[in-house]
Amino acid sequence: MTNTTHFGSQQVPLEDKQALVDDVFHSVARRYDLMNDLMSFGLHRAWKDALVTAVNPPRNGPFALLDIAGGTGDIALRVVASGGPETRATVSDINADMLDVGRERAAARALEDVITFAEANAEALPFADKSFDAATIAFGIRNVPRIEQALAEAYRVLKIGGRFFCLEFSAVDVPGLDRLYDFYSFNVIPALGRAVAGDAESYRYLVESIRRFPSPQNFAAMLRTAGFARVSYQQMSGGIVALHSGWRL
Repeated sequence: MTNTTHFGSQQVPLEDKQALVDDVFHSVARRYDLMNDLMSFGLHRAWKDALVTAVNPPRNGPFALLDIAGGTGDIALRVVASGGPETRATVSDINADMLDVGRERAAARALEDVITFAEANAEALPFADKSFDAATIAFGIRNVPRIEQALAEAYRVLKIGGRFFCLEFSAVDVPGLDRLYDFYSFNVIPALGRAVAGDAESYRYLVESIRRFPSPQNFAAMLRTAGFARVSYQQMSGGIVALHSGWRL
């Protein structure tokens, strides 16, 4: 029997999902950050600021960050700017087009020696055990076919005492806002995608994938199963997003 998983509202063979996700991000790579601004009315910047504050890179001493599925370099650039001169970031992403955007952004800031980019699958990271002080993934975990495997890999590459952070869309928990959010998501966002990125279907998938992601409580349980300790989450903006974290102790 073929194992299946969800791709938005569709059920697809598990082994096919990664290629389908790749096609989405090949299509939207050059407009990805602009669309984030438009779709969230700029709120994604505040959410990412909260993530960087939680990472809290030191002003003195070495610090190594791994940003998983972080192709455009947005999180890495923010963490490097927040940390001291010995802060370094590695960006991994399975999508070469997204990584090209990130490399260009790092080069424009003369940060080629500070931020490195690696084409890598989140389910099989090409990094040694206990290599990083922190690992992050922002709005990427729901696109991974085998989330449990990606969490196990994040745990593996963290140093003892290292911390994992996941910023992801969540379930709106404010009465009234949930209906407005659904209308906006399924009607306005695909239209924006068509107008700005020339691609409505990719953004329809991204909206559908949000609805299929586990609840904050269930995702916290997945983190504990992966081995993380002191697991917590913070919901923001009426539950539109949640910032999850866990420690490797």
